[in-house]
Amino acid sequence: MSTVNPRRWWALVVLAAAQFMVIMDTSIIGVALPEMQKDLGFSQSELQWIFNAYVIVFGGLLLLGGRLSDLVGARKIFVSGWAVMIAGSVVAAAAQTAWVEIVGRAVQGVGGALIAPSAMTLLMMLFMHDPKELGKAMALYGAAAPAGGTAGVFLGGVFTEWMSWQWVFIIYIPIGLATLAATKLLPNVESRRGSVDILGAVAVTAGLALAVFAVVRAPEVGWGSTGTILQLIGAAVLLGLFFVIQKSISEPLMPLSVWRVPRLGSANLAMTLLGAAWIPMWYFLNLYLQQVLGFGAFESGAALLPMTVLLMIFMTAITSRLMMKVGAKPLVAGGLLVLAAGLVWLAAVPPTGSFLVDVLPASLVAALGMSLAYIPAMIAAMSGAPQEQAGLASGIVNTTYNVGSALGLAALTAVAMSQGADQLGNLPKLTDGFSAAFIGAAVVAALGGVITLLVMKSDKAVAAEAAAPAPQGEKVSA
Repeated sequence: MSTVNPRRWWALVVLAAAQFMVIMDTSIIGVALPEMQKDLGFSQSELQWIFNAYVIVFGGLLLLGGRLSDLVGARKIFVSGWAVMIAGSVVAAAAQTAWVEIVGRAVQGVGGALIAPSAMTLLMMLFMHDPKELGKAMALYGAAAPAGGTAGVFLGGVFTEWMSWQWVFIIYIPIGLATLAATKLLPNVESRRGSVDILGAVAVTAGLALAVFAVVRAPEVGWGSTGTILQLIGAAVLLGLFFVIQKSISEPLMPLSVWRVPRLGSANLAMTLLGAAWIPMWYFLNLYLQQVLGFGAFESGAALLPMTVLLMIFMTAITSRLMMKVGAKPLVAGGLLVLAAGLVWLAAVPPTGSFLVDVLPASLVAALGMSLAYIPAMIAAMSGAPQEQAGLASGIVNTTYNVGSALGLAALTAVAMSQGADQLGNLPKLTDGFSAAFIGAAVVAALGGVITLLVMKSDKAVAAEAAAPAPQGEKVSA
């Protein structure tokens, strides 16, 4: 019988703070983007790399982070992740050129990919002795994510308006150092023997980065150009190589057998399309507020607060109750369709729009859709996984969400630029470009809702399959 850690709740504070900071890292830069663009010389189309450099590396290395956590020890990887995060923050804050900023963001992504899976492993170790305590701990840990998103939007506005955009990165240095000092509260985990699939991690991360690069560059060099075609082929080859590696080695990052988990495939597809719709909406709404409506950084951050507060309230207090009543499938599908409706509403924003009339109600509808779909999709993906694959299933879902975010932002940036979003100062053309991106995101979200309705199994169907005798053949379940 495992010994109950008497300091487990204090340790949870450390882990929840880590989750808070990892999620905040994706939201705090939003309102700082226009100032960073001016100071570092990013073009309108290149600006997305400040976000995507983090997301691609974070998503591509999550599985490797989980594997290292298992082999080296979760506490050691957690500490290493924070050390890397601090280093990346120093580089990002000190950057004087665009490429140095992108490098700093990528290094931050490496740190996040080490922190997130090791934190989840430590949480499970601390609370797995009691299902009730585990449920309470998971709820508190989960609440740190929307709280981090909310704080990031607000603090990004405060720092950028009254200090400088560099402070959106500087803030990670003292917090990171304080977290490192508090890691003595965490349980020590012994390392174990095993191999690390470095080649697989490199293949999947390089493949994703090359795919995003090709999509970003395509509007400038042409979708049919030799460069774009070769880059997309190269990305496909690298991603195909990743799956070949996973099938051929004894200790892969992602054993392909995990895809037999009920609803893992359909939930991951839903999460991919959710990220591909939600993140571009958040990105272009930020630009609309500042570049079209003329909001300052603090005003823009404050304008996004109602949306993020609604997300936090629904995700922590309402969606879980709805899950118990109606199950995951209706919420995932319904949430994606509600998100699509909010995006269509946002697409109607005019060049002389009003925040209260044109932005606030539509953004709240979109946030409602996100809050309904996100947690149920996560639970749907993980609920059927055996204990030894639960962490892997969680890592895959987080990976696909981040992959969807990066590819969606790249594709919809291309759409926006083609419709005039690169014409700074021309408010009608800028608005046309942003509206096109909102419409594109709405199509993605609506597609996700329809696919979920068609292919995801209901809770009752999954329960019935679990109770039935196991079939002789093996197949991937939707």
